[in-house]
Amino acid sequence: MKIGVVKAYLLKEIIDLVRSRMIFMVYIMPSMILLLFGYGIKMEVTHARTIILDNDNSHFSRMLIDKFTHSKYFDAKVSHMSEDEALHEIKKAKADILIIVPPSFEKRLLHFQKSEIGVFVDAAFPTRGYTMESYAKGVILDTVLSVAKEKGIDYTKSLIFVNNRNLFNQAMRDEDAIVPGLLGLVLLVAPAILAALLIVKEKEKGTIFNFYSSAVSKIEFITAKLLPAFFLHSLNIFILLLIALYIFNVPFRGSFYLYWFSSEIYILISLGIGTLVSVITKRQIVAVVLTIIITIIPGFLYSGILMPISSMRGESYIEAHIFPVMYFNHIIYDTFLIGEGLSSFKNVLYLCILLFYAFVLLVLGTLFLKKEFK
Repeated sequence: MKIGVVKAYLLKEIIDLVRSRMIFMVYIMPSMILLLFGYGIKMEVTHARTIILDNDNSHFSRMLIDKFTHSKYFDAKVSHMSEDEALHEIKKAKADILIIVPPSFEKRLLHFQKSEIGVFVDAAFPTRGYTMESYAKGVILDTVLSVAKEKGIDYTKSLIFVNNRNLFNQAMRDEDAIVPGLLGLVLLVAPAILAALLIVKEKEKGTIFNFYSSAVSKIEFITAKLLPAFFLHSLNIFILLLIALYIFNVPFRGSFYLYWFSSEIYILISLGIGTLVSVITKRQIVAVVLTIIITIIPGFLYSGILMPISSMRGESYIEAHIFPVMYFNHIIYDTFLIGEGLSSFKNVLYLCILLFYAFVLLVLGTLFLKKEFK
């Protein structure tokens, strides 16, 4: 490889990036994605509009109502409407949950008899509905335990208690769960889009003929094209880390060097994807659309942000293991929330897989690049 040739092409690429103002996209786009999605994606459901029909009007039913009223997850109000009217409120999207306390609720509890509480949840969006249902069950069970404690009942003999502790994200913050995963999406999409434009724009402008007619090798050409993008996006690794730490207050418990090294490899993977797209396409719009399809859709579906990979089955589970975002995000979640580092065999394995992806994609991009007009 001729260093002088690479330096000349490198200078040309930097000047082109500055003139075309694409250099601003390198930093604005990733930061905007992280900020918009970091604030916009919320898995927690709070202030669910709740209607409570108290048909018992007893001390224990009022205790249950008090639990709902003082929970941040519910905006509860007691109503004297009929059940049909209350259900109609849910149909009109004026309420999210209906709680029906049956008559003799307190009496049956004191006599250790089975008592049913009606819980109707708007499950038009299943994930939101399941979350609200879980919250409602938690409040009801907490009330039952409070009743047993108030009456001095030895509930340890009749009930199983789960003394749970939340590890790694003790406060169950959405930001801690979402923001690290978004880094995998951002560092996959932004470098790939930039790399996808680097060669195809030469084809559209006709300047690719300078490469065809020169003695510059394919490796020198690809290296000179990707180095500016690589160094520019390497700075994003630190910018995104600062945003995560100081704007979203996400903890960082792991190795900074593991975070930095794995992110650099991941940027090479993203650049490899963009280069491959740029080589096989002839129009910039086609290259951008194809890159977005290849990166954004898998980035969301198989990154573990919206659903755990372990819960996937069949084809989706296989597809999740084909795309590199899953491996990178596992390492990123470890560096932010867990802190196992290289002492975890899975982290080491996934780091090796990322290296393999980077090597294969860059080699394929170089091989598919033709040094002739067709």
